[in-house]
Amino acid sequence: MKLLIIEDEPALRTAIQQYLERQGYVCEVAADFREAIHKVNEFEYDCIVADITLPFGSGLEVVKELKHMSSRAGIIIISAKDSLEDKLQGLELGADDYLTKPFHLSELNARINALLRRKNFDGNTSINFNEITIKPTSKTVFINERSITLTGKEYQLLLYLIANQHRVITKSALAGHLWGDSYDQAGSYDFIYTHIKNLRKKMLEAGGEDYIKTVYGAGYRFG
Repeated sequence: MKLLIIEDEPALRTAIQQYLERQGYVCEVAADFREAIHKVNEFEYDCIVADITLPFGSGLEVVKELKHMSSRAGIIIISAKDSLEDKLQGLELGADDYLTKPFHLSELNARINALLRRKNFDGNTSINFNEITIKPTSKTVFINERSITLTGKEYQLLLYLIANQHRVITKSALAGHLWGDSYDQAGSYDFIYTHIKNLRKKMLEAGGEDYIKTVYGAGYRFG
């Protein structure tokens, strides 16, 4: 899952990014309002964590822009202000949650997990697709109740495919989602094919069906 962290304080921004990347998320960052607006207009995200007070603008204006774009991203507002007015304004504009600084990074992670489950999987703690069961809290995957071992990227790839089942997903979208800003340094999409091949092989070896279909000239479809 791909996140955007909008925070002007360098130490906190880095701490959030590093912590969430250790949880398996792909994280991009923006240090001010202008950079944030550029990124939300150029890229798609599953969740956006936005500070209210930013150089050159406000995180609330970012929320307005996301809603104007009909973005499907979950939005969590963070702020040093424990103000009911700010909280209500953020929620009324379309934010999904509000967290007051200082906060524990584990709490932010828990809220992101809950938000993504609510938006993508109807809030279920266990994600099921036919014989496939995914438990996000432990990041474990079962095929016909048999546990399979996936790499971090394979796990994120499977979760992304199931969340977008029956939709054609381009290689570019997959690369950007799983590798963030750095994906364009690869020069080709061979690494996408490798991860798809390895994920498919592990699922088939565990007795699962082959749900990953190649759409020639376009990308992949799951289901």
